[in-house]
Amino acid sequence: MSLITGFPANGVVTINRVILKPEYTIDELQERVAFLCENVKTYHSETGFVGGFVALNTGQISNEGSTIGQAVDSPLKDKEALIVTFWKSFAEHEESHKSETFQPLFEKVLELCENGNEEIAYDMMWSGAAYDAEQAKAAKKAKEIHAA
Repeated sequence: MSLITGFPANGVVTINRVILKPEYTIDELQERVAFLCENVKTYHSETGFVGGFVALNTGQISNEGSTIGQAVDSPLKDKEALIVTFWKSFAEHEESHKSETFQPLFEKVLELCENGNEEIAYDMMWSGAAYDAEQAKAAKKAKEIHAA
């Protein structure tokens, strides 16, 4: 089962890390990114775009999942966001950025960025959704029987 419906096993994930300049707000970021994402959905759903999401840094740091000390919160709370998109191929992603409708909206987002922009592409190695209750029960039973 794939996490993103229609996302191919050899798909590409791109990640933009946005750190807001002090003079801008999360609302301004959200508005500009919404226009950009709507543009990508409208003009690139038939040319390689599969899906995406935008996530805002909550400030919380997991002490259970971190090995770099026992931090209490992130200094980038409400200042850092990740724009994550899923593409059939990197070439199709690159073509989307050349679009005349995309570039002006992209520039508006970049105006907010303290860190400039570096968009890194990743090959998907694994994705999956959680089991439902019956699947989880069956998986646990299989582990009990077959786990060494």
